[in-house]
Amino acid sequence: MGLDETGASAIMRAQGDQSGEACMVDQERWAEIRRLFHEERVSISAIGRRLDLDRKTVRRSLRQTTWHPYRRAAVAETLLTAHADFVRTRAPQVGYSARILYQELRASRSYTGSYETVKRCVAPLREVQLQAERALLRFETPPGQQSQIDWGQATVPFRTGPVVVHVFVLTLGFSRRGFYHACADERLAQFLEAHERAFAHFGGHTREHLYDRPRTVCYADETGRRLWNPTFKAFADYWGFEPRVCRPYRAQTKGKVESGVKYVKRNFLPGRTFVDVVDFQAQLDEWNVTIADQRLHGTTHERPIARFEREREHLVPLAGQRGFQQEARVSRIVAEDYLVSFDTNRYSVPFRLIGQRVEAQRRGDTIHIFHRDREVATHPVLPGRHQFRILPEHGPGASARIARQRRSTLSELATHPGAVPEVEVRDLACYEAVCGSAAAHEVQP
Repeated sequence: MGLDETGASAIMRAQGDQSGEACMVDQERWAEIRRLFHEERVSISAIGRRLDLDRKTVRRSLRQTTWHPYRRAAVAETLLTAHADFVRTRAPQVGYSARILYQELRASRSYTGSYETVKRCVAPLREVQLQAERALLRFETPPGQQSQIDWGQATVPFRTGPVVVHVFVLTLGFSRRGFYHACADERLAQFLEAHERAFAHFGGHTREHLYDRPRTVCYADETGRRLWNPTFKAFADYWGFEPRVCRPYRAQTKGKVESGVKYVKRNFLPGRTFVDVVDFQAQLDEWNVTIADQRLHGTTHERPIARFEREREHLVPLAGQRGFQQEARVSRIVAEDYLVSFDTNRYSVPFRLIGQRVEAQRRGDTIHIFHRDREVATHPVLPGRHQFRILPEHGPGASARIARQRRSTLSELATHPGAVPEVEVRDLACYEAVCGSAAAHEVQP
């Protein structure tokens, strides 16, 4: 699909777009703004957040007693108007680069205008082409057919300082309802765990999942062939969905989930502060329920939560199926209450690790937690969900308690010398045997 307007008309439009009035809302959204404000008494700021609109746009809609479509004002010709045919033809060939066009206009067409004029005139041409591409790529999937999955990254202000948080986003293709989960990194263990959290959130999953081409999903062998990551493929087979990947250099085909990533960055993150990753996830969950699920979606013109009611029955049910067991360690950031989340439950680690990255691993009925490959805590797996287990020795008072116990023991020995425990006397050969055994296992340089 190519450009369907002339360079001249695009140039004239470019001059008219500078007023900022081009972002008018459609009639349905205009009516929703007025209903929220006059009937539900929702504030202008809250309406903007709910409908993903600028507050000035909301105010402008409230001032209008009747809806009318936006009409651009007529504008005068510019020095570039005479070169409209050249700009229209040449712009796609140079990738819509205003700088290149300006250089060529000056060098070969005696153009005497400014670079800013060229820049303003190229912008609508580029936008028309992008809209044409989106029109080709945008396709609607039936309920329960497809989900799109992606990662978003952001540097988040925690109380202990800025931390990079990786947000897993899964968007249902039909309803546009999303699931968002904060992770310490994007490794396979986090990736699969986030999927299962999304399945639980929706009460099922779609029949196919669309991904970009990360190594957690697929990789190229020495001949250039793309192969499935075997653990991921086993995960897909276990849950019964078909994985699909975008074509090379066409990641925009998963535009629904990329819109979800942008929505988190633009609507959720601005102006917020967080205690730690647990607080971040709690605020993210609350925002998802009250804002993201309830907004009027710009493409479907429906609320995702309402549209989801027509998709729910088409999802593949979980049928009580247990999670995909994986022995890989899962990265976590220790929260301020020195607890680490694992499979909805939380377990304590030494408080000195607050704000640091640790790894949790389930082995049978035990949770093992490591910091820099050194085991720092073990816990029995808690039954149920949303439980927690705190060991007293992990708390900030543990060091003081140990010190008091040692002082008490020394005081007791000083007061009652007879209380000194007997020490077994061993032959020196025993120690020589132990040292010899240890030397036998030493790694030789």
